[in-house]
This record gives sequence, C-alpha cells and structure tokens, in this order.
Amino acid sequence: MPSLRLGNIAPDFEAETTVGPIKFHEWIGNSWAILFSHPGDFTPVCTTELGEVARRADDFAKRNVKLIGISANGLKDHNKWVEDINDFGARYGPTNVEFPIACITIADEDRKISTLYDMLDEQDATNRDAKGLPFTIRTVFVIDPKKVIRLTLAYPASTGRNFDEILRVVDSLQLGDKHRITTPVNWNKGDDVIVHPSVANDEAKVLFPEVTFHKQPYLRTTPLKVSE
Repeated sequence: MPSLRLGNIAPDFEAETTVGPIKFHEWIGNSWAILFSHPGDFTPVCTTELGEVARRADDFAKRNVKLIGISANGLKDHNKWVEDINDFGARYGPTNVEFPIACITIADEDRKISTLYDMLDEQDATNRDAKGLPFTIRTVFVIDPKKVIRLTLAYPASTGRNFDEILRVVDSLQLGDKHRITTPVNWNKGDDVIVHPSVANDEAKVLFPEVTFHKQPYLRTTPLKVSE
C-alpha cells in the first residue's frame, strides 16, 4: 500500500493496550492524538522516551493531545516494561506512564498496525526480532480531531525523539488552525508569526493590528498573544 501522506485520514484500528481495548478513532474523540512507535519493549532508547512523555503528560493534556505508543510485544511485556519505565524515569522526576501502549498481540503479531501505518524498518537488516520480522522505526503521527494526519516524523531506531520539537509543532498547527498564521524557522510559542498568504493586506491590518509589512511583499509578520 502507498505511504500515508499529510492530509490523509489516519487509518482506524482496534487494539489491546495497557489501559484496555480501544477503537482508535473512538479513543481519539474530539482530541488531538500522537501515535508513536517503538522497535520493542525493554529497549534502552524507548525506555527513556516513554519516561519523558509520561513526565510531560500535563504539557500534552493542556493542548488537548492524547498519546498512544505502539511496540512489537504483547500486553504482558508492556505491563512489565511500564514498571521499568517508571523506575528509571524517577531519576529525572516523577514518572507515571498512564497513556496506553498498544500491543502487538494475536491479531497483530505479524505487525498489522505497524504495516497499516508504514512503520516497519525495511532497510536495517539488524533491526529484526527472533523470527526475522522487522521492528518498527521511531515513527510519529500527529493527528487532529478530524482524524487527519497533520505531521509525520521518522527517526532511526538508534536515535531518540525530541519531544520539545513535537510539542512545538503541535503549537504551530493549533495556532495556525485558529488564527490564519504560519510559523517561521525556529519559532517557539510567544515569538512573532507569519500572516498566512491567503490573508489580503487590508484584512491583515484588521486581524493583526501590529502587523509588519516587509520589503518582500509576500512576507508579513506579527506578534500573536496567546494564552498558555
């Protein structure tokens, strides 16, 4: 099947997870969602990532973002792994994994969900389980309340993800949906933004009283006051 693209509807699926069975679209509801994959349980980089996500739970919650991880192991392994994640994560701060981790169980032991989302590592011959099946790479999908894929990222198995960057992109997407703006290079919440190209100059003056018109006619920037 062709790779999923930005703007596609995220495929729906049913899965057993560490918080019980879910139907993915139903579980998302009216929230944003981040689906992120892991090569396997009891692996060092994954353990640090899930601990970080657990410690940042409030940051995601205030953005109305739900999180779900997927790893190529069964539910029993997941539950034991959560204990390890919480234990190791406590070195850096209170860590309590409460978001679901979808498991690759009977219906998915041959990577059904991972294949559906094109998460498998088909290049690295060392990234295989004992049966020779490819593990997932570190894929991230940001999905909006309409179930539309808004961001995809793919990291190699050897490199942990940067969740500051993922939160930054969520902020950009949510503000862009609400305020008709885009965000420039290295933007962070509170920095000036770019007026969307679809906004005419006269309208820009009304929508953004502090707008700056630059020498380049296509580039207009403005402060944007947003609540935390």
